[in-house]
Amino acid sequence: MKRLLQGMKKKATMPSPQVSGIILLIMLSFIVTACTPGMLGLGKREDYTREAVLTISAYSVTKEALEREIIPAFQEKWEREQGEPVIIRQTYGPSGAQARAIAGGLRADIALLALESDMNLIAREGLITEPWKEKKHGGQVTRSIVTFGVRPGNPLAIEDWPDLMHEGIEIIYPSPRTSGGAMWVINAIYGSALKESEKVDYKNHQGLDNQLKLDSQKQEKGRERLKRIQSNVRVMDKSARESMTTFEKGLGQVIITYENELLLRNREEKIYEIIYPYSTILIENPVALIDKNVERNGNRKIAEAFLDYLWSREAQEIFANYGFRPVHEEVMAERIDQFPQPEGLFDIDYLGGWDEVRVNLYGPQGLWTQVIEGREQG
Repeated sequence: MKRLLQGMKKKATMPSPQVSGIILLIMLSFIVTACTPGMLGLGKREDYTREAVLTISAYSVTKEALEREIIPAFQEKWEREQGEPVIIRQTYGPSGAQARAIAGGLRADIALLALESDMNLIAREGLITEPWKEKKHGGQVTRSIVTFGVRPGNPLAIEDWPDLMHEGIEIIYPSPRTSGGAMWVINAIYGSALKESEKVDYKNHQGLDNQLKLDSQKQEKGRERLKRIQSNVRVMDKSARESMTTFEKGLGQVIITYENELLLRNREEKIYEIIYPYSTILIENPVALIDKNVERNGNRKIAEAFLDYLWSREAQEIFANYGFRPVHEEVMAERIDQFPQPEGLFDIDYLGGWDEVRVNLYGPQGLWTQVIEGREQG
């Protein structure tokens, strides 16, 4: 959001009330653990104590994999190899809220987020000084795809996106104003309509004028799909995890969400049917060191070690066990049967990349903005 010119001097030294509120809520998750001098800004950690401390900020659906297995495994590895224990503070929530909190002053050392654009928000504030996309796997730590979850037996016989456009279907997904997962859902809805439009006879659309006409028709089809599906949405929570909780409480007939959220629920027993539409989007989740915070906290060695561990075979296998598609090529090859590949799978570049998507879908005149505000242009 643009800053107002008036009062810029104040805002240069003080976060906005909204960002301050986000930071306060997130920092409450740390209150059970005493802050080190480095965290308080009094100096680097090694100037005061030999205790190793790392702070991680992550989007909500990674919590089980990180908290239950990955972080304990790394702590054991670090103590065994370095001879000292490590305290890892964690905060989880909607990806956008985490990014804004870090940009506003939260002293996280590492961020695991749902969207590239959220990571870029932190980078634009000068907190990430090294090109994070040039790291391993293009700076991505996990992948997933957008799928549907339905009640046992699939009572409504849901198979693909057009089935969600019928009047009376009760759908759950979060709000893209707060949730990175919701943006992936909206991208999938819109992109699937574009993919289906490619099945037309292109022989009848040769020439620039006809191509422009075809592009307009594809866009209109995407707008109509967004409008019809959005009209069936009953609850829009703040995050993908909150939407999953809402669905678990019995609200809604269909949830549109990350594949990994549904696979996680089905780990022990099959609770939900997972529907893979013909066309859907490949989700890529970034990770990065927050360089300026790492420098202030004086813990680059451990931060880099944890980042490398996230990309290790061991950690990637844990992520896969929790339903995430691993970025480690060997692990993914071994798990290929676990993860179906929809025929019409596409990625964010198919929609023009995040910069274009932010404007065309979520900007003031974006298609989703028009739909949600009831300002569809004829």
